[in-house]
Amino acid sequence: MARIVCVDLLQVDLPPPVPRSDAIQSFVTQETPMVRLTCDDGSQGTGYSYTIGTGGSSVIALLRDHLAPRLIGRDPAHIEALWRELMFATHATTVGAITSLALAAIDTALWDWRCRRDGQPLWVAAGGAKQRIPVYTTEGGWLHLPVEALVSETLAAQAAGFKGAKLKVGKPHVSDDIARLRAVRDAVGHGFEIMVDANQCFTLSEALRRAPHYAELGIAWFEEPLPADDLVGHQRLAAASAVPIAVGESLYSPAQFAAYIQSGAASIIQVDVARVGGITPWLKVAHLAECFNLAVCPHFLMELQVSLCAAAPSAAWVEYIPQLDAVASSRMAIDDGHAVAPDTPGLGIAWRWDEIERRASSIHSIR
Repeated sequence: MARIVCVDLLQVDLPPPVPRSDAIQSFVTQETPMVRLTCDDGSQGTGYSYTIGTGGSSVIALLRDHLAPRLIGRDPAHIEALWRELMFATHATTVGAITSLALAAIDTALWDWRCRRDGQPLWVAAGGAKQRIPVYTTEGGWLHLPVEALVSETLAAQAAGFKGAKLKVGKPHVSDDIARLRAVRDAVGHGFEIMVDANQCFTLSEALRRAPHYAELGIAWFEEPLPADDLVGHQRLAAASAVPIAVGESLYSPAQFAAYIQSGAASIIQVDVARVGGITPWLKVAHLAECFNLAVCPHFLMELQVSLCAAAPSAAWVEYIPQLDAVASSRMAIDDGHAVAPDTPGLGIAWRWDEIERRASSIHSIR
């Protein structure tokens, strides 16, 4: 039985490869808190989470001062027990983003350790539902792009084999959004999926106003139309909208997803493995969605989400936004418009530790 003897904590800041903006913010830099577990037999596991520019040092502080010390001497095979213990140890700060991001960095490291120990890829160890999942891109749909660039980027994605593209919405007037979307729809035709994402910028009245216009263009889903804590508003919008409502990237616990699912407030579940607290709670949400016959289309983290989507029958799409190219030698495989989960043991991410350590803004070792 292995015992954890060292927990290394690192924060690596990764600027986005292209400018990224939506209706409420810009993606400044990906702060990447990382956890590397080492056991007394020399075995290791690596996990991570992320922010889009703020809070990374707070995640590291929570890991350093409160969570990582609790792992020393523990058996890393007891993933469920450790996740629950750490969650209750920080009960006064849950449900919240900082705590969930810290838990996720540990939980993904534990899963990586287990899969490496067993010689299994994550997608098999976590369920093994299917290895290929349709993939859509968000990387060419940012709100600051002029309509000509939006059309060009989406046509390029279609030519590259993507099955769909997500475009940001939230221009000052509905006519501006519709002009952009119609230009793209006219260019790509009706066999190519277009998703829209408002990043929580609308009031309920404005979302109700815009949804029928989106429906006329055959939009696949209307993502984060309202503030994430407006459960009743989402319920009212979902009941009125012909476009499926997608929610989840800003929910931080399985219980929050349960409330949305049970109230009919969303029909596309966008659980983010980092923001929900790791692989362990992600799987709970995915299986809950399956019980309600809802699709899971997770947010971001494609290098990790591809394996989770392959594990879960309810998963329908992988979102393409590259984020680890600077610190990993592996790339998510795409074949005929489908993301292909890796066969390598563990998370399937080949870390470049020399580059990680060179870029690290903080490094701590807990023994």
